[in-house]
Amino acid sequence: MVVLKYFFVILVNFSFTASIGHAYFQARLPKEVFDVQEPSARVEGDPGSMSYRIRDCRKVSVANLRRRIVNTSIQEWAYFGFEIYDLTDTRDDNPNYKREPWTRPIVDSAEALRVADSIAGYWSSTPDSAWILERQNQSWNLRGGDSRWRNPWSAAFVSWVMCESGLGDFNRFQRSVAHYSYIDQAILSRAKANSVSAFVAFDVGEKLIEPGDLLCRGSRPEYQTLAERRSQIGVGARTHCDIVIKLDSDKKRILLIGGNVRAWVRLKILPADFSNQGFLVPAPYNGRRLFAHLKLQADEVENGVFENSPSVQDLVCSGYDFYLSGIIDKNSAKCVLQVKE
Repeated sequence: MVVLKYFFVILVNFSFTASIGHAYFQARLPKEVFDVQEPSARVEGDPGSMSYRIRDCRKVSVANLRRRIVNTSIQEWAYFGFEIYDLTDTRDDNPNYKREPWTRPIVDSAEALRVADSIAGYWSSTPDSAWILERQNQSWNLRGGDSRWRNPWSAAFVSWVMCESGLGDFNRFQRSVAHYSYIDQAILSRAKANSVSAFVAFDVGEKLIEPGDLLCRGSRPEYQTLAERRSQIGVGARTHCDIVIKLDSDKKRILLIGGNVRAWVRLKILPADFSNQGFLVPAPYNGRRLFAHLKLQADEVENGVFENSPSVQDLVCSGYDFYLSGIIDKNSAKCVLQVKE
């Protein structure tokens, strides 16, 4: 985890805002720089009486779908304070790694309150989730508006990113409160010649992984292959997917962004190896194995899409790229955009 210490940044770069629990977070960029509707704009009211205001998805061009998915997820990561969850040392073949028992992550109360309406906005993009917000309102009234979310919101995060990226048609992406819904859609789409699904499911290593794709694992059951899930299509399962944002071949690692990763939007770094076909694929880590690669049916982007994203460019052009030292490629992290404040 990166510890944010640079409080002076807020005196120089006004796109950063001070917060309690993090030294700073990056405010979402102006729409003239990156046209994304803030998830918080989809809800109204305070914690305890919050309600959905918008449930549908905006009409957004999907001409640059892969790039938009990556850029949107990066902006949310920046808003949540650039938190990093590095799992590269936990690879199963590391003889020095000892798996630690699971501990419940601690969420700073002020930060929980700051992002409460954003997470509610993620939920608003999923059908049949009104009961989740109502349950959360009850929890807020009982425990306070700074209490954590009771329901896991990782699928809601992915659903909102796809919604805001132009995949409003359920035939294109099955937004849902549970990951398995759109995993199953991607599995079924592979057998349909006329499918319009934005994602097609493959076993990990079967196809080249690219930024904008999804990588998924199962915890209950712990699926090892796509075939195991295919035999249980439609059956509820506890699964989790993250959005690929960068392939780092030199350091043999894959960078992803996901929601509700240790109760936050975090950048996750996974160890990787090369497959027999020469593809960079995630290695088993922390006793876990990814079982599904959901391949986005969209034009490819350069692997430097991470460094070229508006949010990272805001960091680079402001001279604070040192903050992501070891994460961004110094050769690619050139200030090419004049990001407006």
